Amino acid sequence: MLSEFETLDWLQLIRTPNIGPVTFHRLIAKYGTASDALAALPELSRKAGRKTPFKASDRADAERELKRADKHGVRIIAACDEDYPQALKAIADHPPVLYVRGHVSLFEKPGIAIIGARNASGVGRKIARMLATNLGEAGYTIISGLARGIDGAAHAASLSSGTIAVVAGGVDVIYPPEHDTLTENIASQGAVISECRMGATPTARDFPKRNRLISGLSRGVIVVEAAARSGTLLTANFALDHGREVFAVPGSPLDPRCQGANRLIRDGATLVESAQDVIDALAAQTGGMNDTGRDLFDWAEADGLDEPDPVEMVTLRKQLLEILSFTPLHRDEIRREVDAPPGIVADILLDLVLSGEAAEHPGGRFSLNAEE
Repeated sequence: MLSEFETLDWLQLIRTPNIGPVTFHRLIAKYGTASDALAALPELSRKAGRKTPFKASDRADAERELKRADKHGVRIIAACDEDYPQALKAIADHPPVLYVRGHVSLFEKPGIAIIGARNASGVGRKIARMLATNLGEAGYTIISGLARGIDGAAHAASLSSGTIAVVAGGVDVIYPPEHDTLTENIASQGAVISECRMGATPTARDFPKRNRLISGLSRGVIVVEAAARSGTLLTANFALDHGREVFAVPGSPLDPRCQGANRLIRDGATLVESAQDVIDALAAQTGGMNDTGRDLFDWAEADGLDEPDPVEMVTLRKQLLEILSFTPLHRDEIRREVDAPPGIVADILLDLVLSGEAAEHPGGRFSLNAEE
């Protein structure tokens, strides 16, 4: 477990502009500690050719963040701590720190996500409650995003068996407002978690980050009602990236709220009519658990740490800049486009982020930096 001083280092590093989870973990792999990584940032950004000096976030902000968490009885769990959820740690861009209100023991149970439409039908809510109740009784923790509709129904039905609400803002911020009582009940009986700082109001860009956590915590994701262009489908896409099982409840082809779920089934998602369908599908996985979230970089996090050939680095840097566009691309796809060890590719991506030429996005994706 990190000391208070080390926790402040971690908060200061992850709150530094341009430093996302993938970049954070690469810096820790290279320098060993957040303190050493913070000390190296100015020289790293200078070498990367950054136009303006690269500054770490304010230490005083990290101290205020820690005090606010203590005041509200919120635990800050670092990725190196024993209590950090192992399923989540398996995804490449797992958050360096998690804020938790409630019971961390729920991380030890297998998780199933139940998500869906905010404007859910009465039938959809009923199905969500049924699945949450039965899966909870079977020993699964129910995970969802505390949104209106399907999410709220799933949480409410699994309070007694165990539920985790993943929120897009701070764990001390009630959103949506009508879920104030439900949020407090979950914090008391289950867990409310986030990677966002205390007091943060959720914005549109925070929901994709939240969705990847819902998938990362879960062995499988069940979609109950989702429109053709629903944010729910983004979570299903993350589940595929993470090697999780995707389930969907079929609905009427005449109901726009069911088009997304029906399309998932057409594209290969497991059709769900009862909790037993989910239990049987997960039991059929090798070892009872899908091998979660391993990507092309995982086996190489320790390589590429020695200084590579400078000429080769310049050539590869140009290649990566040509490959990147303003549309985020997963780092696995980037890796496939170049003939170089994953560790070196990771180092060049780090270099491009620190120079301000590239930006990191949720799900281990990178793009050209539109703000430069």
